[in-house]
Amino acid sequence: MPTESLSVVAGVRPGGTVPARQVPVQDGRKPSRPALRALGARLDVLFWLGCAVFALSLALVTTLTPHRIWGVCAAVGYAVAAELSRRSPRPWSGRGAVAALLGSVVVPLALVIAVGAAQSEVHVVEHSGGLLLDSGSPYVPHPADLDDYNPYLPGMALFGIPHALFGGAPIADARVWFSAVFLVSMLVAARRAGCNSPGAEGKSCARAALLLAAFPAVALPLVVGGVDLPVIGLMCLGLALAGRGGSGTAAGLAMGAAAALKWTAWPLLPVGLVLLAVTAGRRAALRAGAVAVLVAALAVVPVALADPHAFVEHVVLFPLGEGDVRSPAASPLPGYLLATYVPGGSVLAMAALAAAAVGVAVSLAVRPPRTVVAAADRLAIGLGLAMCLIPATRFGYLVYPLVLAAWFRRTELLTAARRAGRLVGVGRG
Repeated sequence: MPTESLSVVAGVRPGGTVPARQVPVQDGRKPSRPALRALGARLDVLFWLGCAVFALSLALVTTLTPHRIWGVCAAVGYAVAAELSRRSPRPWSGRGAVAALLGSVVVPLALVIAVGAAQSEVHVVEHSGGLLLDSGSPYVPHPADLDDYNPYLPGMALFGIPHALFGGAPIADARVWFSAVFLVSMLVAARRAGCNSPGAEGKSCARAALLLAAFPAVALPLVVGGVDLPVIGLMCLGLALAGRGGSGTAAGLAMGAAAALKWTAWPLLPVGLVLLAVTAGRRAALRAGAVAVLVAALAVVPVALADPHAFVEHVVLFPLGEGDVRSPAASPLPGYLLATYVPGGSVLAMAALAAAAVGVAVSLAVRPPRTVVAAADRLAIGLGLAMCLIPATRFGYLVYPLVLAAWFRRTELLTAARRAGRLVGVGRG
């Protein structure tokens, strides 16, 4: 290679130096920054267009009113987001994310609340809030039909208390509080996981939260149901706090709050405590475990002791498909197929579920996660297996591993980009 070419590659010309940012790579092996930005912009537009096609398709084929409302509104919002992204000089623009969020969450949520359309779990939670205030228990003592069942742990009834107090006021709808807890938890989790700057990186994390909320797998349940999303948000917050180390008290509070809402949060405890033991030591992990168990016990134990039969019927037998009334959760995943079409399939499904749990536990002992991303991945794998193997299951539950696998990896990329920018700044100085 000629000496002049070597000088150019090194950022040096015979007459002096050339700033690194003015030297694009043209060797065909690595695209230049403008090319990467153009590629990102194209992916941005294609992503929102794909979301619009999905939303419109759902609106055309569904027979459920809240899903149809969401599909129409979201299709418009995603189309507007695609157009704004096409016009934006930067990929994944904030304006596109805001348009998508307005179209896929804010507008359809306001409409479904106005017309009183919701999935059954919203009414279950709101009814349980009234029962909790009236009798001290969120469970019907002798459930006779499907609408009487409440498969959630007692902490979930707190989201129904505003409806019990203020009736049909829009702010009292349980989905408003589901969304608020989810978004606040995810933003705090992002800051605790590394996006703790009030500047550009903080804005990037806020934009990431908007993008996550506008993603169809999250936006649709936020509008029509949303009962799983505050659980996911608190789980992510617990992992983020565990990854930061510290005394363990804050992580224990977040994990305990998630565990008081739904059984699906309980796999968080071993994963989060192992991560905390790595980042802050065994004493912090023991403290966090004690706090988490105490918080969950304060919510669950008094109700369980008040009526053990009702508690077991509602939150143990019914979710497993073994209650007096069959659960409507019947997506054709392996656990459901085994329980439905194979003799003794329920036992086989539960055995497979136990084996998966043992496998995850062994992996935690043999190779404990040392970062939040590794812990989130481990938890996503465990929950993904569980969602597939539980006899009474539905595709919507897969939002758990989806968010866990994507959110902290996105945060890690933002943090890495920030650090790379600082290093480049030092080099240019």
